[in-house]
Amino acid sequence: MITIKIGGSVVENLHPSTIPDIKKVAEQEGVILVHGGGKEVTKTCEMLGKEPKFVVSPSGIKSRYTDKETAEIFTMVMSGKINKAIVQMLQKNGVNAVGLSGIDGKIFEAERKDKLVIVNEKGRKQVIDGGYTGKVTHVNAGLLKLLLDQGYVPVISPIAMSKEFDFLNIDGDRAAANVAGSIQSDKVLFLTNVDGLLMNEKLVEKLSNAEAKEIRPKVGFGMEKKILAATEALDMGVREALIANGQRENPISSAISHQRCTVISK
Repeated sequence: MITIKIGGSVVENLHPSTIPDIKKVAEQEGVILVHGGGKEVTKTCEMLGKEPKFVVSPSGIKSRYTDKETAEIFTMVMSGKINKAIVQMLQKNGVNAVGLSGIDGKIFEAERKDKLVIVNEKGRKQVIDGGYTGKVTHVNAGLLKLLLDQGYVPVISPIAMSKEFDFLNIDGDRAAANVAGSIQSDKVLFLTNVDGLLMNEKLVEKLSNAEAKEIRPKVGFGMEKKILAATEALDMGVREALIANGQRENPISSAISHQRCTVISK
């Protein structure tokens, strides 16, 4: 069983062989897709006259600040436009995909962050209201297994339900890690726009979980989150985490056979 995270922007730039490749893998093992779509959300916010706001945490992680209005736009774009575009692509290629948001059947339950500590423009720490962002606390693995057993490929958008039944924006990479951990996936694959973790412009092909944790603070913004998600998945019992380039030919089967990617294992 494999859980695959694809970025929303990757969808436009995926190698044409990706969807047939997903089909080939899905014929051999269970596949779950979790997708992102931050760029599309930003574009829609701008079209609707809503200024996107980003914040930086003290450890240097940049993320979208989500107020109520942004959470609504996020839900609309992620669970509507992007989710259905992916399902359409898969169905067109003979993959029986089911598009779901994380709130359907409470696939993702998350805790709303009350407060966020951010670093402001002056480089000082500041505490602000947490907004509508969450951290996953529970995954409905039973529902996902039910779909997999029936031969479906679930495609999930990273929206979670809070205890108060609010829509929460959750990080797509970490959402994929939680899915992989809860259904005890053998592998979690993060597809991105580079070959994997690059250090001094060289691809790091293999890392242990401990090495990945150690190296994490030294890598850049986007990759930092993927390494964090990878180590979280391994801590939850997933056998290996893969980071690979979605713009290469047959990116999923190549990553599974450890070609040109970063493999993080126990």
